[in-house]
Amino acid sequence: MNFSSKILEDAVIALSSMPGVGRKSALRLALHLVQDGGQKSLKISAALSKLATDIKKCKTCANISDHDTCEICKYRSRHDKVICIVENARDVMAIEDTNQFKGKYHVLGGVISPLDGVGPKDLTIDLLIQRIKNEQTEEVIMAISPTIEGETTIYYISKLLRDLNVKVSIIARGVSFGGDLEYADELTLGRSIVSRIPYQIQS
Repeated sequence: MNFSSKILEDAVIALSSMPGVGRKSALRLALHLVQDGGQKSLKISAALSKLATDIKKCKTCANISDHDTCEICKYRSRHDKVICIVENARDVMAIEDTNQFKGKYHVLGGVISPLDGVGPKDLTIDLLIQRIKNEQTEEVIMAISPTIEGETTIYYISKLLRDLNVKVSIIARGVSFGGDLEYADELTLGRSIVSRIPYQIQS
């Protein structure tokens, strides 16, 4: 691409660094912002600046939050004794959209993947175990993608919970969401939560 403006070029490079945004799409976005007269650019810039400086992780569940404790953890009408374990904040949003789960969440921040250099200490597993002990959790639901890495993570956490008298469940399999909960339709995902099954760890 030949740019008549270095500022425009820098904007395109920045936009195209986002997942799923190619150079042509980035150029269209940048030109749209230029033609808008700068108002959208200022709004977007302000929002992204706050995202970089003000966003937090909930100290209880590790979900994305504006405060030290997220709104879900604060909500007293949620079931305190049931925790749904997910990989990331997108999964929390996907499950919340189903309106089928009224417990609490715990965001791991990924799954155990030795090939990618991700071990248990890189996730919030220690925080989860301590939380389960402190809150006397009765059930954990593993809403983790059914990949090799996901199954490894489920197995690892289940072994840690073996002596804590906690019921371990997994969402119903056969759900056609590939590796990400966010791609499941709300009805299917909701049913998979409601129809969860006990997880049996192999000795």
